[in-house]
Amino acid sequence: MLIVVFVYISSVGIRRMKSQEDGQKVDRAQTPLSSIAQAFEEISDLIKKGDGNEPLIDLPLKPFCEACSFVSVLFGCLGIAFKFAEMEYTAKLKDLLEASKSFDTLSSVVDYDLKNKTVKSPGSHTRNLRRVRQGLDLIKELFQNFLSPENLSLKTAATTAYQQTCAPYHTWAVRTAASAGMCTLPTREQLLLNLNETDKSADKEMRRYIKASIDVIKIIDNLYISRGIKLDW
Repeated sequence: MLIVVFVYISSVGIRRMKSQEDGQKVDRAQTPLSSIAQAFEEISDLIKKGDGNEPLIDLPLKPFCEACSFVSVLFGCLGIAFKFAEMEYTAKLKDLLEASKSFDTLSSVVDYDLKNKTVKSPGSHTRNLRRVRQGLDLIKELFQNFLSPENLSLKTAATTAYQQTCAPYHTWAVRTAASAGMCTLPTREQLLLNLNETDKSADKEMRRYIKASIDVIKIIDNLYISRGIKLDW
């Protein structure tokens, strides 16, 4: 079985961070959503601050993988319906994490595959980065649908998100399995309970992730476009 949570997460759904209380540092447990939101805000801040006054046009590979690892927990909370996404995402991210021992940045990974003409080859780091990026986009779209004024069911929110982000690149068999799995999704209320969130807190954390992930997804897309690599695969 593929490893769902990397060593960067000390326990499933929980991240510990330091905060100040009465002048002393204490541990404060975070929920899966707040962990994801904070991780991507840190990456987004890194992009915006960049080098001096210029925003970054590349990302360090290892910190990127560390942030992305928190998304694995969320896939697990969504149950069997997202098992296909969890397995693919986790396997691809595990490969990129291993690649971070040899490559410093996202661009160095892509440039390596360009040089070796393996950009779209099965198992290449660049192909795996593309799939991880789709996973991030899937969660972003799911959150946006979940927070829409129409108060969509989780099934409708997830189905629409999948069709927009991943379905065009999956085989018929995977799309069929994904569609069948959507019927097993928990209710909105059950999901919030699984995530240890209220409507109000989930709204806050999901919006944090949506805003931060846009920067991360954009920088990945620009990395491909700048090298003449199309995004329709």
